[in-house]
Amino acid sequence: MNDIDQFLDQPHLARMATANPNTLQPHVVPVWYGWDGASLWINTFGSTRKVRDLLKNPLISVVIDTTGGAGGLTAVLMEGTAEIIREPREMLEAKTTWIYTRYLGPEGVLAAEPQAWIKDPEATLIKLTPSFIKSWK
Repeated sequence: MNDIDQFLDQPHLARMATANPNTLQPHVVPVWYGWDGASLWINTFGSTRKVRDLLKNPLISVVIDTTGGAGGLTAVLMEGTAEIIREPREMLEAKTTWIYTRYLGPEGVLAAEPQAWIKDPEATLIKLTPSFIKSWK
């Protein structure tokens, strides 16, 4: 496992940026993610602005960064074209459960919420297989 994979294996907060295709206004939101070694997976709902933006303009940027002691910074920046995934539902629920478990733990993921979110018909995945990755420490 390389340094980027080790860093992304931790449940850090990511910031995802999209742009409104009509106004070009950027939209940046904090998101939870999962990294499988090739693609970044982000769970969301289909009616969110980020999904609406991506359906018209699939270009996306994501940064995951942390500050360490004495002002140290570790970060990974990814850019590319996002895929919106709504089917098959079994795969979507499995990936979403994986993401929530990273942040909430094996017991926390069993709570009523996020279980309702995982099974919600509007549940959607954003998949980014980055065309550009930059990291720094």
